[in-house]
Amino acid sequence: MRRQRRGISLLCLLFTFVLFAAACGGKSNNNAASSGSNASSSETPTEGGDVTFAAEQEGDCMDWIASCAGAAWGVYTVQANTIPRSFDFNLDKDGKGVYTPSILLSGEPKLTTTPNQTVEYDINPAAVWSDGEPITSHDYKYTWEQLASCQDLYDSTGYKDCSNGGAPEVASVDDTDPHKAIVTWTKPYADWKDLFGAFYGILPAHLLEGKDRAAAMKDGYTFSGGPWMLDHWTKGVETKLVPNPKYWGKKPHLSSVTFKLITDTAAEQQAVKSGQVSFAYPQAQPGQEALKGTAGLTFDAVTGISYEALWFNTSSAPLDDVKVRQAVAFAIDRGAIVDQLFKPVQADIKQIDSFATPTFGDAYTESFSKYKKDLTQVTTLMTGAGWTKDSSGLWAKGGTTAKIEIKTTTNNKRRELTLQILQSQLKEAGFDVTLTFEKSSVLFGQDGPQGNFQAALFAQTPSSNDPAQCSTWCSKSIPTEANGNSGTNWYRINDSQLDTAFTAIDTSLDDKVRIDNFHKGQDRLAELVPALPVDPFPDIIVYSDKIGGPVGHNPAFGPFYNMNEWFLRK
Repeated sequence: MRRQRRGISLLCLLFTFVLFAAACGGKSNNNAASSGSNASSSETPTEGGDVTFAAEQEGDCMDWIASCAGAAWGVYTVQANTIPRSFDFNLDKDGKGVYTPSILLSGEPKLTTTPNQTVEYDINPAAVWSDGEPITSHDYKYTWEQLASCQDLYDSTGYKDCSNGGAPEVASVDDTDPHKAIVTWTKPYADWKDLFGAFYGILPAHLLEGKDRAAAMKDGYTFSGGPWMLDHWTKGVETKLVPNPKYWGKKPHLSSVTFKLITDTAAEQQAVKSGQVSFAYPQAQPGQEALKGTAGLTFDAVTGISYEALWFNTSSAPLDDVKVRQAVAFAIDRGAIVDQLFKPVQADIKQIDSFATPTFGDAYTESFSKYKKDLTQVTTLMTGAGWTKDSSGLWAKGGTTAKIEIKTTTNNKRRELTLQILQSQLKEAGFDVTLTFEKSSVLFGQDGPQGNFQAALFAQTPSSNDPAQCSTWCSKSIPTEANGNSGTNWYRINDSQLDTAFTAIDTSLDDKVRIDNFHKGQDRLAELVPALPVDPFPDIIVYSDKIGGPVGHNPAFGPFYNMNEWFLRK
């Protein structure tokens, strides 16, 4: 499953895969667990205190099923703290992502695979909504019905109104026993933990059933099944949370948390340094290292699960030739790009060599490691494909120069710098490269689906470390007139080996089989090169030493997911 994040305004709606403590001074810990503590074992939390944190973005709405709520900052600030879910997604002691049953459940759900896949969720009898009503199996059923009801709805742009396109392959939800929800699938569905877990959570049937859910939740809501409640949302200004007095788990120590919207990087940095805000979760941009070493602040950066890549349209010449795509891959020094962009922020960061990051755990593979800058390989591949160097040192064939236009989004310094480096490296290798900067709505809403690009630089932002990638690489996901260009294989790669490997990931419940097929798929991608993975994004947290508690990284829910355990030091 993928979710929008940090300025990629339509990316994860389109990529419907349903679509980061250290001592002050900037020590980076790539193996930091998500629950890394900022409190000594003998420190007693204080009660009360109002804090203000920075938020770089906000969503367009708070109806978590609708595509208007796709921006991940809505999840970080509100959804993760108010909507109950079946599973938590955390980092283990080695920095790898793992699922664990949440406080909503009495234990691990029971998975049965025959004759049909079923999952039994035993609901914690202590779990209640903020009005005191119990959280029941009927809430599961209602949530599924809401997902299923919008499965075939499309908005005016032609994209599915549900950010996941509905409830995948669910046949029924048995709510006979209020404390046990039994979900049955029509066929094996490997990513079942995300359905009522990391992505949507559970909604209160007793408050929403029979009403227009989208209208009721669009501008915020008063209910909660988490440790916090929404006090108010002033769009374009701030979002404020207060404790949920009915929460059955660890109640918040703080009296309130206000997320102040600060979209400018320089302004956010100044707000942190001046103490105007006491916590920031800044996006990975060159210059964020300016926050390191500031007295009274802790700065930490680790490798997350989001990553950026150079994506090719394999139906557009000259990138329709696999040898040319391979030559481009050998022309690029990805390590140099990563070092220049992120080394000052995260000293131990490295390039990635598959369409995943090391935080994915066993799924990560180094299939693309063979692609290092090697101009001899470039020459061998290009001449083998019939290209020769012209008088200007550029590759030419049949009177046509090897021209490549790379598109990316506007107003992103990191991407501007990345493309400048790429342009220089590719020119040295004999390619004529032009750069085009577009609004995200144009790149992701029009040019990508319609195939109006040769190459593009943008990110993937997973909501977990699940290895499913069929919606990116399988031939059935190629945009066509028949599917209204809603397919998400913008790269037009059509390969039976990729189809076999990535389809098996979606349909197998055996983790080993899924991982093995992920590796096979990545190896095949490294042969075909429909894209080139470049850099993992550092997940950065910067916070005042006045904040105590288990402050740490969580790549799925953001760093605020456990702030009910945080406190304000006197």
